[in-house]
Amino acid sequence: MEQLNWGYLQLGLFALAFGGLQIWWIGSTLRRQRLPRPLSEREFRRSLERIWKKHD
Repeated sequence: MEQLNWGYLQLGLFALAFGGLQIWWIGSTLRRQRLPRPLSEREFRRSLERIWKKHD
């Protein structure tokens, strides 16, 4: 009888771990990701100047 209970306990722990991983995976796919925004003219100019200074 005790072996039967141990099997249910193992199955329950496995189900909890699997359910937790599923919730984590679904949450990570649905989480909003920060979308890149276009550079302003000033930011674009600064980035180009940084690139040109590296090549001098």
